[in-house]
Parts: sequence; structure tokens; C-alpha cells
Amino acid sequence: MADQTVAQLRQKIAQAHEVIAHLMDKAAFNGAEAHRALAYFSNDAFEKNFLPWPRHTDEGLRPEELNAANDD
Repeated sequence: MADQTVAQLRQKIAQAHEVIAHLMDKAAFNGAEAHRALAYFSNDAFEKNFLPWPRHTDEGLRPEELNAANDD
């Protein structure tokens, strides 16, 4: 029974990932917090302090202070 429960929980997490991605797309919300949620729900690690979500710690930073790893 435990293996079935784990499999179902993994499926539920995959569903959550798809829902979050869809909502991001529809709302044109593509910020750091949305990506943090997607990354969190796409792996098996549990982060005790994931909440509160969203965190607004990056607000007010200048562009050079933000992660620009994906910039061209």
C-alpha cells in the first residue's frame, strides 16, 4: 500500500506542476516566485520553509542585483 501511496503522491505533484505552469501562462506571471514554485514541485525534496509563498524578497532590487543567468 505504501508504494501505491508514494506513486499517487508523485502523480499529484506532477499534476500540481502542470497546473502552476498553466496558471503562469494564463496570467502572464513569469516571475522568480513562479519559477521557484515550479522548481519546488518538480523535484522530490521537501522544503520545510517553502511557505510563505510568494516571497517578496527580490522586490526593489536593481537589475544588476537580479539573477540574469538566462539573459542573452
